[in-house]
Amino acid sequence: MNKERRSSRRRLLHATASLGVLGLAGGSGLLQAAAAGLVPTPKQTRGPFYPTIRPLEQDMDLTRLEGHAERATGQVIELTGRVLNRKGEPVPGAKIELWQANRHGRYDHPDDINPAPLDANFQGYATQLTDAEGRYRFRTIKPGAYPTNPVNPDNIRPPHIHFDVLGQDGHLVTQMYFPGEATNLDDVIFKRLGDGQAAALATAVPDSSDVEPGAVHLHWDIVLRQG
Repeated sequence: MNKERRSSRRRLLHATASLGVLGLAGGSGLLQAAAAGLVPTPKQTRGPFYPTIRPLEQDMDLTRLEGHAERATGQVIELTGRVLNRKGEPVPGAKIELWQANRHGRYDHPDDINPAPLDANFQGYATQLTDAEGRYRFRTIKPGAYPTNPVNPDNIRPPHIHFDVLGQDGHLVTQMYFPGEATNLDDVIFKRLGDGQAAALATAVPDSSDVEPGAVHLHWDIVLRQG
């Protein structure tokens, strides 16, 4: 493993260790939310591009691959959050699988007929377990929007990231969306969420002091119906 990659791992591990509850306004906010009952993160389609062949590397940093001199192209995203139950309690040891398109809107999947280019430096898939406080952290690239059918380019899926979350007593397949995307409101899958749309949107974190320069810090809490 080269020095740059080891340094990247150390920064990510340090940031994870120091990560607080960013999705809720401090401890009092957590207690208030717990008393009221949190809104479960909406269930969504797995989609057709769940990896059939998973990459050898499945760590939290999707932007770099072992032995590759170049990094994946696109806007770097530091994504943090917690897996919680409806009482607002953390779900430790939850298994999270994440997969997504690259910056061009292309999945590294044999069934993706999108003519957009692949990125040989992009991992595309990752998995990890939440810590004792239910926290997770990924470093990735903002995925591009893409047509659901290249023959009909007017039907565009907005940038999104797929999640499969397995807790102690609950399981959820869902998708996370990016705030401020105009194409969100035109997306059939997003529109079907109705009142659950807000729970599917990540939140921008203004204080990005613990992320690398130029990266965007987003936070998204995942609430399971059963932890």
